[in-house]
Amino acid sequence: GPDGRYTVRVDATDIGTGARTVLAQIAAEALGVPLDAVRVELGSSVLPDAPVAGGSSGTGSWGWAVHKACTALRERLADRSGALPSEGVTAEADTEEETGGDSPYARHAFGAHFAEVRVDTVTGEVRVSRLLGVYAAGRILNSRTARSQFIGGMTMGLGMALTEHSTMDAAFGDYTERDLASYHVPACADVPAIQAHWVDEHDPHLNPMGSKGIGEIGIVGTAAAIANAVHHATGVRLRDLPLTPDRLLPHLSEADRTR
Repeated sequence: GPDGRYTVRVDATDIGTGARTVLAQIAAEALGVPLDAVRVELGSSVLPDAPVAGGSSGTGSWGWAVHKACTALRERLADRSGALPSEGVTAEADTEEETGGDSPYARHAFGAHFAEVRVDTVTGEVRVSRLLGVYAAGRILNSRTARSQFIGGMTMGLGMALTEHSTMDAAFGDYTERDLASYHVPACADVPAIQAHWVDEHDPHLNPMGSKGIGEIGIVGTAAAIANAVHHATGVRLRDLPLTPDRLLPHLSEADRTR
């Protein structure tokens, strides 16, 4: 606009992942302006269409379109002379052409997970002492929000491994666990020392930002690492989650008898 500020409008949804912050960073970098000169408007159906917040695709999809529009706006402003109109100058963009075909390159993030657990052989209770995740996720656009997502995902993976479970009610066709009293998510006491690190990765085949999705990469390997650690501690290999005491205890008794 004439005041030198920029507004990014996209019908994305920030569900706590830091999308608003990162989209502002992408826009500021593409425009070559300070971050505080950019305002981001999200979460309204009157804004330009955007994919859902899911599938670890938010930054890669929304950010790509934002980058493309901001690059076009910067070029348009460079070609102008004189004062800007009162309504400002607008540029729009989509990524249908870029994402319409199949890419010969993988665009996935990768990670390695490590867990240390303690198993009470009397009660069958499993406690996680330490979790470590190391990731290759393209260019990390914001280290603070990225680390928060990695650690949050690993916490969700801990719940997947040890506490979270859904039972279908055959009579009504819905889930019997529908509140936090019956659906057990990890509490603060369940969450151990968690470390998340990443390696610098440059991939020119991704998108203009060089970023990959990190929303769920912290989840999927954590549960497997915890289950492997339980096997290492007890010799018991369970392939159904969560690893609750009622599932683990019978095998612990059997393992004791065969020692």
